[in-house]
Amino acid sequence: MRNIPAPRRRKSPRSALALTAAAAMLTTGLLSWPGTQRAAAAPTAFVHPGVTVSRAQLDFARAQVLAGAQPWKSAYDQMTASPYASLSRTAKPRAVVECGPYSNPNHGCTDEREDAIAAYTDALAWYVTRDDRYAKKAIELMDAWSATLMDHTGSNAPLQTAWAGSSWAKAAELIKYTYTGTWPNAARFATLLRNVYLPKVINGSNSNGNWELTMMEAAVGISVFLEDKASYDSAMARFRTRTAAYVYLSSDGDLPRTVPSQNLNTRDKIVSYWQGQSTFVTGLTQETCRDFTHTGYGMSSLSHVAETSRIQGQDLYGTDVGERLRQALGFQSKYELGAAVPSWLCGGSVKRGLGPVTEVGYNALHNRLGIAMTNTRTLTEQNRPAGTNNLFVAWETLTDGDNPD
Repeated sequence: MRNIPAPRRRKSPRSALALTAAAAMLTTGLLSWPGTQRAAAAPTAFVHPGVTVSRAQLDFARAQVLAGAQPWKSAYDQMTASPYASLSRTAKPRAVVECGPYSNPNHGCTDEREDAIAAYTDALAWYVTRDDRYAKKAIELMDAWSATLMDHTGSNAPLQTAWAGSSWAKAAELIKYTYTGTWPNAARFATLLRNVYLPKVINGSNSNGNWELTMMEAAVGISVFLEDKASYDSAMARFRTRTAAYVYLSSDGDLPRTVPSQNLNTRDKIVSYWQGQSTFVTGLTQETCRDFTHTGYGMSSLSHVAETSRIQGQDLYGTDVGERLRQALGFQSKYELGAAVPSWLCGGSVKRGLGPVTEVGYNALHNRLGIAMTNTRTLTEQNRPAGTNNLFVAWETLTDGDNPD
């Protein structure tokens, strides 16, 4: 396959200057963050498709795939070769999905998540190929669940709802707003998202931070699809508070920020919640010393919400959200790549396994804003094409890899 250079970034002089200034301030640390937890307001009119990926991004990716350009063509081939793109897939809905810790018991948990990823996969395949069979398969999967599902139960119900809901929202956005055929049961699927998914995620969680970040990703995505400004604003406010409490910056002070409802009102409580880590450095996350896999979940949702917000007209990359994402990506990427772990960090040992979670943040911060991210770049390019974590992250080299839009 021949490599085709990405088109020039299309920015007005004013926006280019603004981005350059923001990049400089982020890089030098000169930007202060008044009102860190202030939410981005819902747009006057929602942009569609507008959950994590925009039409412009999809058009760019599609053009690269059809031209045989890399890494997009290999990313697309990886996606269509996966079981998620199978046109013979049969949905496995159930009325109640019951999920315990680490999906034990697993009564429909894997089936739901994988059907949701499959619907999103089919929606992407439809967009690239314009083959109706993919769109119809996505609709078939969404219809099967909207005709059946009534509730999520078990201790992992909020997280399960978030994982599946994040993928369903992306799939529904693409089908409703790009498919040229019909979707007669679209309103029924919207009712499912409003009545079964949104109530389980909108009020957040006091568990580890990746829970609430992914719950807010689902809530934001669902709110865009439903054009629900109130729930969008609520989810964004909670997202901003949790993001500030998930990734530490030295500007936060001697201790990380906290979520008020968790009552982490002493140093000992905070250290315990941060997995026993008592030395706080910029880029450390609340779950770094738990393992990089769960840290990756949180970082991924952080980038997904920031991307959705950008598409909807409120760019969070120039706020503390962007700085926290940049620092978290760089810090975790350094050690994921094998750097020696100092004794003060996680007792001198980390559990690697970040997952396919760097493309969205890297593209936004490096390619759009021009911020140098050496370790993140190395890791991102090393892992291409980024596949899926089989939970809620999928095919982001295809949709976000070096994408200027």
